[in-house]
Amino acid sequence: MTASLRMLRVLRSSAPRFLTKGRRRTFAAPPPLYIDGTKVPFEKIQIPTKWKQRKNTFDGYFVGNGEGNAPGIVLLQDWLGVDYHVINHALRISRLGGGFKVLIPDVYGGNQDQLFKGYDWKGAMFKVHSSVEWLKTNGSKKVGVAGFCKGGALAVTCSSFFPPVDAVVAFYGIPGFLLANSHCPVQAHFGELDDLVGFSDVTAAKKLEGKLKESRVPHEVHIYPGYRHAFMNGSSKRIKRWNGMGLPDEDEIAVQLARSRPDEDEIAVQLAWSRFETWMTRFLSS
Repeated sequence: MTASLRMLRVLRSSAPRFLTKGRRRTFAAPPPLYIDGTKVPFEKIQIPTKWKQRKNTFDGYFVGNGEGNAPGIVLLQDWLGVDYHVINHALRISRLGGGFKVLIPDVYGGNQDQLFKGYDWKGAMFKVHSSVEWLKTNGSKKVGVAGFCKGGALAVTCSSFFPPVDAVVAFYGIPGFLLANSHCPVQAHFGELDDLVGFSDVTAAKKLEGKLKESRVPHEVHIYPGYRHAFMNGSSKRIKRWNGMGLPDEDEIAVQLARSRPDEDEIAVQLAWSRFETWMTRFLSS
C-alpha cells in the first residue's frame, strides 16, 4: 500500500462524519489576512523547480522578519492547503526570536483532491527541496522545515535529505512508509488522544522516536496529555477570529475538535510554540 493510500484510509476511518461523506473544499491561497490587528505582509513568489526533467515553477508565499540573512523556515501545510491556519502559523514563526524568513510552498498546487485520488509524494518533496534552495539563494545560511499533519509527515521525510536541512519540527504526522535515517535534528509534537492510527497516534509517535534514536541525531518527541489531532489549530481564540472574519466553520476539522476541548487548549499551544522557538533558534541561529 502506498503512503497516500495508507493515509487516506487512516483519515477516512478516523475523521469526523462530514469528512467521511466526502464533503471537501478546494482552498485557493487567501488574500492578506489580519491577525492581532496587523496586516499580513505576504509576498507571492514563483519558485523554480525541475521535476520529471522539466523546468517549472510553483507558487510560494513568503513573509520575513529580521535581517536579509536571517535563518529560513519552509512551512508545510496540512491537507487543507494554504489556508487561514498555516498563514497565521507562518506569521507567528516570522516574529519568533530574532526573526525568521518563512516560506509556504503550495505543495498541493491549490487542489486538495489528491487526498482522495492519490498523492504525488515525490513531486511534493521536489517542491520542498526547491523551497529550501530558494531561501538559501536569498540569504538564509541555515534553513529548517516544519509542517502540520500531512505537512508534518513531509517534514519528517525531509530529515532524510542529503545534504541535510538544518532542523525539522513536525506536528502530528509521520510518513506511512519505513522511515529512512535522519540526518538532522528533529523535534515532533503529538496529542495523546490523537486517533489517526499509524499516522499520528501515540504508537506512531513512539515509532518515530525509536527511529530517531537509531539515527543518533538530536531529537525530541513531545506527547501532550489530553489533546487530540490538530490541537495547534483549534483554540477558542482562533475559532472566534475565524468566525469574526465571516468565514464558515461547519466543514473545519479543527473547529469540530476544539469544541470538544476546554479553553485551556491555549496552554498546550503556547508550550509547543515555546519548544519550537527554542529548537529552531538552537539549530538555525548558531
